[in-house]
Amino acid sequence: MFRMKLSRRLVRALAPISLLAVAALPGCKRPTKAGEAPAGSASAGAPTGPCAQFVKSICDKAGAQSQACESTTNTADLLSPDTCTAANKQIDYSLKKLAEQGKICADLTKTLCDAVGPQTQTCTMVSVQTKAFTPDRCKAMREHIPEIIDQLKKMEEGNKPLSPDQQKAILDPPAATFGPPTASVQIVEFSDFQCPYCSRAAQAVDKIKEKYGDRIHFTFRQFPLPMHQNARGAAEAALAANAQGKFWQFHDLLFKNQQKLDAAGLEEEAKEAGLNVAQFKKSVSDHQFAPNVDADMKLGQQVQVQGTPTMFINGTRVSDPTNYEIIAQQIETALKGGARSG
Repeated sequence: MFRMKLSRRLVRALAPISLLAVAALPGCKRPTKAGEAPAGSASAGAPTGPCAQFVKSICDKAGAQSQACESTTNTADLLSPDTCTAANKQIDYSLKKLAEQGKICADLTKTLCDAVGPQTQTCTMVSVQTKAFTPDRCKAMREHIPEIIDQLKKMEEGNKPLSPDQQKAILDPPAATFGPPTASVQIVEFSDFQCPYCSRAAQAVDKIKEKYGDRIHFTFRQFPLPMHQNARGAAEAALAANAQGKFWQFHDLLFKNQQKLDAAGLEEEAKEAGLNVAQFKKSVSDHQFAPNVDADMKLGQQVQVQGTPTMFINGTRVSDPTNYEIIAQQIETALKGGARSG
């Protein structure tokens, strides 16, 4: 995470790496600035004739997702066929200039990948994403190489399996669970009741529970994101339901009715789940379980939770917690591994 005193210039340099890395993960994250669009999202019509040939030559060299490809596509749509015909005759000049401009980004990519490891997931992300950067962006980033490398190393650290101490930390504190604590496969999910991706993850977990039964132990932890205005209240309410032994009934209702997570909606779900409503309302109004939510949030930050849902199976991060097949495959691998991690 960025230190609060970072200069605006440094934040601008780091932003492409951190935001694009987070965007590659499935789930809910902090939104980017309004109006921003990814590279390659130009709305102009596709060029035709000699202009299409010129665009193809540039995009084949620079990459379809590159800023150069996008800019050329937009510009070529405004050019006459005669102008593009002339440009095609001198395409070698354009490609040479393109190579010169791209060298600074290629050098940046090599420097960053050498620092984090050429075979790492983070290097792969950098190699893909820097293709969309302008030379000016790469030049600005080169002025902050140490800080960017530090950020990338933290990202790569998040890709590694948890240490035994980290795994123990996310398993031990009180939380809503199902399955025997002694199961060889330990699953921990950090979730947000207002996140639509978490609702998909909940459906996948239902299938996992049905298939694997007492062979797994599942722990649900709260990680309400700040841009979801009702997520924090829903998290505290879910723990109030847990105190009455009705967490999973309440959990299912919240994900089924994500548009009704305000106070009135939570009370309605509490009634449907069969809770003692008076006790529930007092727990919620007194914020009785706020410290528990804070503790879960702190645990999530310690294990590099950057969005929801985030799931670990025996300490190994699941690449897509919304996908039943991916979760099941990782469970099968863990079952074959035998002993419980952590």
